[in-house]
Amino acid sequence: MIRGKFVTLEGGEGVGKTTNLEFIRDYLQSHGIRFLVTREPGGTPIGEAIRRLIIESQGMVAQTELLLMFAARAQHLEEVIKPALAEGLWVVSDRFTDASYAYQGGGRGIDTGVIRFLEDWLQKGLEPDLTFLFDAPVEIGLRRARDRGGLDRFESERPAFLSRVRETYRELAQRWPHRIKLLDATRPLAEVQADIAEHLDSLRQR
Repeated sequence: MIRGKFVTLEGGEGVGKTTNLEFIRDYLQSHGIRFLVTREPGGTPIGEAIRRLIIESQGMVAQTELLLMFAARAQHLEEVIKPALAEGLWVVSDRFTDASYAYQGGGRGIDTGVIRFLEDWLQKGLEPDLTFLFDAPVEIGLRRARDRGGLDRFESERPAFLSRVRETYRELAQRWPHRIKLLDATRPLAEVQADIAEHLDSLRQR
């Protein structure tokens, strides 16, 4: 049985993940690839309930936030991601474990060893085949986020927090260049999407 491909989208606030997710959806449809689009936290009824709790709660400590993220991820993996990959579908997820390193690790300051333990325990070696990391200066991302409507709990964080998130993402891209493709999200959209298509073309050949 052919295992499906696992593609994730990462980046800070307002970097265009939603727009480019639609482009990836159109690309896969045009190439006749069966796929499933999902998100984190979320993707399952339990995960979506946890998502609401994380986004809407005030005063949540960093450890609680991290554990809730991985609780949602555990359900997501067993209920959605693993079964879909086993059926040969491509899974496209708006965020995955890289976000925990960026937001709870870089942003909140949780020891990456704790995050790595949870990752190893739950995923047992499963990782994305390809990750698109959309990168833009914090001030640009925040302006875009404000323009589209009200800010959620993460978008309302101080710029220093969001800068740490961005820097951690960039460090991850340097560490795992075979998987994480850093894309300058300040470029014209057509240029960004041309790069996306090129990376997806390469993934289809693997």
